[in-house]
Formats: sequence, C-alpha cells, structure tokens
Amino acid sequence: MPDLLRKPFGRHGKVHDITAATAGWRYVGFSLYRLRAGDHVGEQTGPNEVILVMIEGKATITAAGQDWGSLGDRMDVFEKTPPHCLYVPNDAQWAAVAQSDCTIAVCAAPGHGGHQARRIGPDGITLTERGKGSNTRYINNIAMEGEDYCDSLLVTEVFTPPGHWSSYPSHRHDEDDFPRITYLEETYYHRLNPAQGFGIQRVYTEDGTLDETMAVSDGDVVLVPRGHHPCGAPYGFEMYYLNVMAGPRRNWRFVAHPAMEWIIARDT
Repeated sequence: MPDLLRKPFGRHGKVHDITAATAGWRYVGFSLYRLRAGDHVGEQTGPNEVILVMIEGKATITAAGQDWGSLGDRMDVFEKTPPHCLYVPNDAQWAAVAQSDCTIAVCAAPGHGGHQARRIGPDGITLTERGKGSNTRYINNIAMEGEDYCDSLLVTEVFTPPGHWSSYPSHRHDEDDFPRITYLEETYYHRLNPAQGFGIQRVYTEDGTLDETMAVSDGDVVLVPRGHHPCGAPYGFEMYYLNVMAGPRRNWRFVAHPAMEWIIARDT
C-alpha cells in the first residue's frame, strides 16, 4: 500500500519533514514546525525555493540577508484571516524566532533564481467562496498561478465547513499535456475543528491501480502523487488544509473524473 498518509512525529519542533525523495516523487517538499515562544529554527533552502506560511502565531524572521520583522497575527487557523507568508528563493537561508506558540509550514519546490524574497499577505489575500451547496468551501490563495511570486510553487489554503466536500468534484492533474492538463504533485496539510475529529480523503485513479481512502486526523499530511483526491468534513467538524503543488511548469490545469462532469456542467 502506498504511504500516502503521514502522521506528525510529535507535538513540538519539526513534526513533518517530507522531501521529494522521501515522497518518491520529483518536485514537492513539505515540512512543519510547531514552536514554543522563544524557540529558534532555521534552514538553508539549497536547490529549493520555499514559502513560509504562518499557520498560527507570531515569529520574527530573517531570510535572504534581510530582516523581515514580525510575521503572523492569526492565533488560531480557524479565524480564517489571511496568513502572513514569506517567499525565500533557492540558495538562501532563513531563520525564525517564535514570539508566541506558533506553527510554521515550509512549502518547497525547485527554485531557478527567478524571484526575489518577498512578503506574501496578509494584504492581497481575500477569503473567497467556491462551490455550491454542500460543496461550498472558502479559499485563501497564497501563491497560485495568477500571482507571479515563485518559480515552481503553487500554494493555497482551503476551509471546508462541517458536512461539506472539498477538492470536489473529483479531478486530477497528473499528466504533462498543457494546456489540457498539467502534472502537479500535491500535499495536503490537514487541521480539524474541534481537533479531536477526523476527515476523509480518497486518492484514486480511474483504472483502480491506486485507490486509498484515509481517515485524517488534526495535523496529518496526505500525499497526492497522481489521480483524483476529494476530501470530506463530517458533520460537526470543520476542515482546513494547506495545499502545496509543483511540477515541470507553474500552471494548474486539471481534468474532472468523467463520472463527475455532469456536476460541473450543472453548477457552472
């Protein structure tokens, strides 16, 4: 069975450390720090560009030879306010000192030196509704295709209300055939409110060679190497996820599952 569900290592320090090599693919890396006030962390970016996303809490950050000051004002991710983020190019260094308990996501993909370090958000990020009925969810776009912030990375946040579906109707982006479809590896970092709940995510191909349905807990990461990847929030539990995508080109083009095309046509 593919190892698509990654549990955090613990509750303090670096609790996720997913590289392209450990994921068994070529582009996406994802790591996560859970820090206490006063903790110091830092990394070299090496061949990757990264976006640091302040999931919760505050930290002072230096990166690429600059002092970026204090980032973060969302103390609980389910406040849904726009996140504070920082883009750091490849072959650079970043360091953070936690000003409060905080959670910092490190989204990584190959960098090519095409962009300078910069703050992303909260200005310019607006919570946007997507979908209809019980497929309604709310999006904070951090660095999608419309924002020329990165060489490879595509990053967004999604809030799914209780009892709703998300990343649905089922779709895939696992072929390099632009403009019809693009090849993008993807990670989902999940949070739940209340935290003791669970969510559901299925990752499957139309030919059935990959078909995994996972119960995700608060803090889990799901890898999507190929195929369709819908998820659902059970009644009573709100779901958040941070998406990181990257591939050979920085475009998001997907193809719906044939069985779901009628839903898209109806709701358009």
